[in-house]
Amino acid sequence: MKQRHFLCALVVLVALTACKNPVKTTADIIDLPRAETPDNVAKAMDYFFQAAAEKKMDVHSAMLVKDGNVIYSRWQSQGAEDKPHALHSVSKTFTSTAVGLAIADGKMALTDKVIDFFPDKLPAEVSDNLKAMTVRDLLTMTCGHDSELSSRNALTDWVTAFLAHPVVHQPGTYYLYNSTGTYILSAIVQQVTGEKVVDYLTTRLFEPLHIEKPRWDESPQGINCGGWGLYLKTEDLAKMGQLLLQKGVWNGKQVIPAEWVAEMSKKQVESINPGTRQEQADERGMNTETSDWMQGYGYQMWRCRHNCFRADGAMGQYIIVVPEKNAVIAITSEVGDMQGELNLVWDNILPVL
Repeated sequence: MKQRHFLCALVVLVALTACKNPVKTTADIIDLPRAETPDNVAKAMDYFFQAAAEKKMDVHSAMLVKDGNVIYSRWQSQGAEDKPHALHSVSKTFTSTAVGLAIADGKMALTDKVIDFFPDKLPAEVSDNLKAMTVRDLLTMTCGHDSELSSRNALTDWVTAFLAHPVVHQPGTYYLYNSTGTYILSAIVQQVTGEKVVDYLTTRLFEPLHIEKPRWDESPQGINCGGWGLYLKTEDLAKMGQLLLQKGVWNGKQVIPAEWVAEMSKKQVESINPGTRQEQADERGMNTETSDWMQGYGYQMWRCRHNCFRADGAMGQYIIVVPEKNAVIAITSEVGDMQGELNLVWDNILPVL
């Protein structure tokens, strides 16, 4: 009898202890787990930052994730662990994610015609090329424009201006990096879901990854800019990269459809550096051997050399996914020579992952 009472008391004690100090599961993890930084990684990163400084590259932060663990992180200059950073065109990858989720929700399709979403904003004469433009053409930067619309201001409805811009080429046949096209994707998501992209992604992406709801700039019409204007912390970028590396799975839950991650990250069309035409690339000696912008473009993501893929933004904002190393590299910075910065990544960081 005494033994039975003792066992009962022990069970109660264990239960109370468990309630007071619950065992953490992966679902409880807010930040990415940390691991000790290997000596060769520490040395390589010291050289990376030193080489960047010598080249007048202002790298604000870097975080390396290997096998799901942060093995290195550093903030300097304008970087801060708890301060969201301007992402510029890294924003595009998050807009593409919203598009993929809206498609999975049955609210839109890749083949939907762009003009069908905005019947009240069409120009007086709608060209055959404009009629043919699809959601997929926006995603792949092949909407048919020969130049990017530049007149985005408070006096202009950005959707109306985009639709009035001449569609010179047959959609799907001509690549032109086009940030306003990404804004149109944001406008479409907002129309079909009834939510701004930042709100639509809150419960579907940001909350599962324990990313605090971010700031995302808007147009005068109250639509998230889509192609730019998002602010996130360095670790938030690393989390997004890890999610993509894991084919959309986070803590055992399929946050983004695996099929969409595959489509986002694979080569959909031939690509070239933003603001550069093929003849200019030829004159400058740019080719697939030297340029990470000529490896192909997916759905608002770039292919890289070394069989990697990335989200990138002006002045050197990167989420680089390295599948063959089961690794992610997140970088924020303010540099002019973005290819030079990537060269430092390939020369110094990739070998130690």
